[in-house]
Amino acid sequence: MHDLAARIRRLGPSCGPVRLVGVDGHAGSGKSTFAGELAKVLDGAPVLRLDDVASHEELFGWTGRLLSQVIEPLGRGETAHYAPYDWRTRRFGPPRPLPPAPVVVVEGVGAGRRALRPYLALLLWMDLPREESWSRGRARDGEEQREFWEGWVRAEREHFAGDPSRPFADLLVRQRRKGYEVLPGPAETGESTPPLTHGDEPSAMW
Repeated sequence: MHDLAARIRRLGPSCGPVRLVGVDGHAGSGKSTFAGELAKVLDGAPVLRLDDVASHEELFGWTGRLLSQVIEPLGRGETAHYAPYDWRTRRFGPPRPLPPAPVVVVEGVGAGRRALRPYLALLLWMDLPREESWSRGRARDGEEQREFWEGWVRAEREHFAGDPSRPFADLLVRQRRKGYEVLPGPAETGESTPPLTHGDEPSAMW
């Protein structure tokens, strides 16, 4: 993880003075946990969770709101303010500040979407097959969220069919029994569909 953090620090700014790092992957693939661990080794870098930007009515239709509330202010070197969505009350809350830190991690399904890639310094993809990811997500959220998950799966399939992220990932992240394995992604290797292995012992651990 420290090697990855060092690589990120060497990158040039991608959005004003900010290095935006996208962490994308299927729902349930471990993005939030990984993003949190990465932020720690980046000296407490802010993490923008796209769950705070999306809503029940706009599971994936939040691009305009993200651009106007976050990307444009950061691009000017200003503190952004976005209204996080409360999934229980189904309302947006009071504005939350997001400063133009040296690194900001953007985590969530769709972090590598077409409209955001020009602003990303690095795109990481949590490389867990979608069915396994969704199974983990369902187990995490319990029976009370079953109906939501049914709608989510349809929406996610549709989103990635029209706007895939994985082919543009700079790095693939695979969770292992201890830590993470980080491998070159399709954007670096030129492979459109890199092979997915499931060995327990990784070749490189970051």
